Amino acid sequence: MNTLPADLPPVATWRINAMRLLFLLMACFMGGFVWYRLLFEVTGQPLQWGLAKSMLAALALMSLLGVRYPLQMLPLMLYETAWKTIWLTLVAFRAWLAGNWNLEFQGLFNDCIGIVIAYFIIPWRYVWARYFTQPMEPFRQGR
Repeated sequence: MNTLPADLPPVATWRINAMRLLFLLMACFMGGFVWYRLLFEVTGQPLQWGLAKSMLAALALMSLLGVRYPLQMLPLMLYETAWKTIWLTLVAFRAWLAGNWNLEFQGLFNDCIGIVIAYFIIPWRYVWARYFTQPMEPFRQGR
């Protein structure tokens, strides 16, 4: 049953294909690095390392669905954009201001800064109409 209203703003084909490309990049590049580390570098790593890499590996795997269904998997891209933006502004920026910048921060910064591209690709009018102005789904189905 399709619950999407017909009055959602159209999304340009170039934007949908750009989202597909971004999902593919997330799956291939991030997934390649993360899966390699999980498969071959697990021994001796802290618990948080394994947890973070496992979550990123799942994110990369789910990104493959975004190649096929970019608008349906848009919340995944929004999640990726949100966590990287939060890390960049609340963790990295404050570390830089406090003079605590080091190679580890620089490496993570390099991994995260590419998310700026997503801000130009995400169809924000569609996001607003679909997730903010569209009526909430009912808690119960009518008889």
